[in-house]
Amino acid sequence: MADPSFLSCTSWGSSAPCGTADGKCEKVSEENEGMVDTKAAIEGDKIMKCCNNAEICGGCFYQGVPYAEELKTKEAALHALFEPVVHADHYEFEPIVPSPVCAAYRNKMEFSFGDCEMGGALTLGLHQKRSFFNIINADPCELTHPDAGIILKATREYFAGLDITYLHKKTREGYLRHLLYRRAVKTGEILVDLVTSTSWESAKRVPASAELIAERQQGLDAWFERRYSPKAQLKHKRPAADRYVRVEPEQSEDEVLAGWRDRLLELKAEGKIEGNFAGILHTRNDSLADVVEDQGTEVLYGERFFYEEILGLRFRITPFSFFQTNSLGAEKLYTKVREYAGFQELKEAQAAAVTGENAATEGADERAGDMDRIPRKPVIYDLYSGTGTITQLMSSVASRAVGVEIVPEAVVAARENAKLNGIENCDFIAGDVLKVIEEGGRLIREDGSYEDAPRPDMIILDPPRDGIHAKALKKIIDYGVDRLIYVACKPKSLARDLGPLQDAGYEVEKLCPVDMFPRTNNCECVCLLKRGK
Repeated sequence: MADPSFLSCTSWGSSAPCGTADGKCEKVSEENEGMVDTKAAIEGDKIMKCCNNAEICGGCFYQGVPYAEELKTKEAALHALFEPVVHADHYEFEPIVPSPVCAAYRNKMEFSFGDCEMGGALTLGLHQKRSFFNIINADPCELTHPDAGIILKATREYFAGLDITYLHKKTREGYLRHLLYRRAVKTGEILVDLVTSTSWESAKRVPASAELIAERQQGLDAWFERRYSPKAQLKHKRPAADRYVRVEPEQSEDEVLAGWRDRLLELKAEGKIEGNFAGILHTRNDSLADVVEDQGTEVLYGERFFYEEILGLRFRITPFSFFQTNSLGAEKLYTKVREYAGFQELKEAQAAAVTGENAATEGADERAGDMDRIPRKPVIYDLYSGTGTITQLMSSVASRAVGVEIVPEAVVAARENAKLNGIENCDFIAGDVLKVIEEGGRLIREDGSYEDAPRPDMIILDPPRDGIHAKALKKIIDYGVDRLIYVACKPKSLARDLGPLQDAGYEVEKLCPVDMFPRTNNCECVCLLKRGK
């Protein structure tokens, strides 16, 4: 069996996997050796071709491997993970649910500006494997729609033509940081966000004078000789001086951004991309961390959001909204969540009672009596609710659906999406689950006030990669609901959290892997737990 390293799950951002090229792989990378029979893999159907960056990117772990073999490997590794930790003598480990699509499925990618070698040409793409500084171009990337590669290339060439430089991680000089790309699968709308520093005064790169380069090299040599002994110097590479200086461009920042915007709009006008631009944005970010952080966003074109559809509901997505990166896969995931929650059974029972099936049909008094027989709609808590997707998808069979999420922006988006979908029985609370759920089951709102909310009949958990804090898990257990559904983006966290849940009397009834990230080492799991009698 393969090394189940994917069970640890990693967050994709600027180090996300890259893509595709013509031609087939002759071998799988050394990291993948022993995963499957390589010869059989490359002779089979539906094989992801190895991209030009296969050896240096390393994001797509299963390049050159048939998708069926990838699923088999993931399923076997997950079964081996859970078998020792599940206490139930008999539980159903369901077959892995494949993603509807294996290519061009990612609706969000964060690309980084940089260079692939010191002093080299501007690059825009993904981090090189085992490197914090080197950035490799990622156009095209098979995991994103072809529109992404076209937009990346146009953006890189535009700024390279103006000698606009990226933000250097050590000197903090430079301007360009990231390009955030989002594309709705259902609507085809595209949202592009250019993330920069505020250091416009150092945005342009020009060659340094020979005298300045020599001065810099002299300083580096002196540092190198102080840092290492003569013997140690033989083992370390002597640093080379930066051969450029950063200056303020001749054009204003507004002019340069307007030119970039116009270049992207030309791509659509020229018929080079399929999607439609919902918005072209500019975000400023001076944080020290190499992450996309909103410190002020302006709209250069259109709106700061687009719409995506999931299982008949419509969601407004901003650049920074948490939303499943595989829209079609998300429908498979949430369908499984609904199944474990008994959604269809509840819906059918409620519909049958309302329409008078199995009830008297004559007389007002008799019809009024029938209403008492309608199954009580459950109160459903969706903890770690994000933008409230699960909350809203369960709302039609709930008397009240309560979502709790720590990110305030996500809560705002959840409320807006509920209003967009005409849902009135959803309530969203911003805060850490550990702090929102008070002893005794009361909910604490953002203003510190208490609410004696109706106790839940069912709880759905969709925590971050690290799982659920032990104290929060205890409070959740104290509710004593009959049914818990745990959605895990990191299977190892679920395996750990199953311990205290089972110790508290919950039994694993079903567990199902759902492959949301084909060709990578990531896989999600949905687990149904019921309270023992």
